[in-house]
Amino acid sequence: MHAKDILIDGFSRIREEVHATVEGLGPDELSARPSPDTNSIAWLVWHLTRVQDDHMADAFGLEQVWLSQDWEKRFGLDLPRRDTGYGHSPAKVARVRVGSGELLTGYYDAVHEQSLDALRGLAAKDLERVVDERWDPPVTLGVRLVSVLSDDLQHIGQAAYLRGLIQSAAA
Repeated sequence: MHAKDILIDGFSRIREEVHATVEGLGPDELSARPSPDTNSIAWLVWHLTRVQDDHMADAFGLEQVWLSQDWEKRFGLDLPRRDTGYGHSPAKVARVRVGSGELLTGYYDAVHEQSLDALRGLAAKDLERVVDERWDPPVTLGVRLVSVLSDDLQHIGQAAYLRGLIQSAAA
């Protein structure tokens, strides 16, 4: 098995979990927050998708799906165009509201497809290419991909846990 196949499998697992976590929830459930300082399912899924979109586009020299496919306009959030949610205050988290889970999964699916297209073209030597020199040591493509995978898996786990809390409280 090649490294790109492992990465494709990992990112595909995120897609499965995004759908399993979001499907069947309405706008109020997606925006529910256990306390004013916590994130919602909508924010967590939007954020993990924005991070993947931003980081993959940067690493592969692509346009962000958020901008190139008008997802920014479809979401209509009161946030800067390139905002990924990093460092959001509770007030900014509250701005990420969606009318349906289909908006979240649709955006994730579009980002997922662009990510898979990029990953399919990888050669082993590509993973050693430096993609971010702002760190010491500089970040390679391989490290960046594992970082995105890790971050997304953590956030979708948080969202799935939150779904369980919300459904348990409603029962």
